Amino acid sequence: MQTRPLVGVIACRREVEGHPAHMVTDKYLSALRDYGLEPIILPVWEDVEVSAATALLMRLDGLLLTGSYTNMEPARYGAIRAPENIRDDYHRDASALAWIPAALDLGMPLLGVCRGFQELNVAFGGTLYQAVQQQPGMLDHRESPGEKHAQYSPSHDLEILPGGVLSRLYGERHARVNSLHQQGIEYLGPGLVAEATAPDGLIEAISVADAPGFSLAVQWHPEWHPRDHSLYDALFQGFAQACRDRLSANKPVLVEPAGA
Repeated sequence: MQTRPLVGVIACRREVEGHPAHMVTDKYLSALRDYGLEPIILPVWEDVEVSAATALLMRLDGLLLTGSYTNMEPARYGAIRAPENIRDDYHRDASALAWIPAALDLGMPLLGVCRGFQELNVAFGGTLYQAVQQQPGMLDHRESPGEKHAQYSPSHDLEILPGGVLSRLYGERHARVNSLHQQGIEYLGPGLVAEATAPDGLIEAISVADAPGFSLAVQWHPEWHPRDHSLYDALFQGFAQACRDRLSANKPVLVEPAGA
């Protein structure tokens, strides 16, 4: 049986039945398995150390930073909390900011989604709008109320910028994507590259300049039925191939015992 690449999936820390819990919604795990990857849920703690983060990631073939209903603490990018910003996850903040540089130093494939996209920007010194809908000229990117799961339907156009990682994965210049976020990139972190934008100019996809491996993050939710959307499918195909390549490159060589 062929070994599946192991992909670490960042958890969110929430209270479940009165107890702290580490959790990941099934859509992320199912998407990874559908593309031949084996997801490993990674718990988060506020006191994570970089050395421990590196040691953990060395056992894996990829890292997925998921979306979440929580937001990064504004103090982490030098901002004062806005009234609309009410959900925190300090443990996840600390873990993400330790794991991102460790993963990049290891050349590990990294895919960020929604909150993960924002974590990547903050890790590189970028800042966030805490309420995009309050900014002049910006669209309201929050999910619209309606029937169950209707918010995952494509809701706005996307322009894919030429010459980037995303344009190499997906041959078209335009697509339509879902939109379920209140926050977004205000200033792009140094060392990051804008890969796609919404009609209002908001950055919707970024990559790490000169990264030795796959490193891409998007503001929308490609994990929702990715096989049904050619852009989402291209994202997961690219990430899965990068994880397979890493597994193959790092696969230990089995040596026959002497006298066998």
